[in-house]
Amino acid sequence: MANADFTWTVPADHPAFAGHFPGRPIVPGVVLLDQAILFAEQTLGRPAICWQVGNAKFFSPVGPGEILVFSLQERSNGGIAFTVRAGERDVASGSLTPPAA
Repeated sequence: MANADFTWTVPADHPAFAGHFPGRPIVPGVVLLDQAILFAEQTLGRPAICWQVGNAKFFSPVGPGEILVFSLQERSNGGIAFTVRAGERDVASGSLTPPAA
């Protein structure tokens, strides 16, 4: 089973900031999930078109320019457990399941 850490710096000009939220931009949870899926595909070494989100929890807002570390752990069922941190701060966690082969 594979474990991997990925670092992602939130682009200050990310298109999700356009309306989320004026005056105080915050990364939407779906953007964090999208990044977790991209990193899961890299960890497993294969694309999965229809990931299922087993669960997702969002603990702390993320703003432009923050450096996030996505830690992924492959599970015995082929899924991925992930955590997201900004420094010492927990940002999100969850699990992803790829479609059956």
